[in-house]
Amino acid sequence: MSEGQQFEQDIEILELLNSQKSILLYNDEVNTFDHVIDSLCKYCDHDTVQAEQCAWIVHNNGKCMVKKGSYEELQPICNALTEDGLSAKIH
Repeated sequence: MSEGQQFEQDIEILELLNSQKSILLYNDEVNTFDHVIDSLCKYCDHDTVQAEQCAWIVHNNGKCMVKKGSYEELQPICNALTEDGLSAKIH
């Protein structure tokens, strides 16, 4: 295998490893803690404690990663969160 082919293969492997995405939830001044917690439990399969911790992180830091997965897995979840009034994006 030539050096160029090895380099291309290494890049393909790195792209596969980095294919995992995250949903970031952002702070807003609109939604209540209860609404954020309920949405995270409903759409991200968080338990109440995990959802509450994420809500506090968002409140204090402005954002929090709430779910990891492939883009295809996360897209409907992110859409549901935004349709529920939350500010979320896939990164």
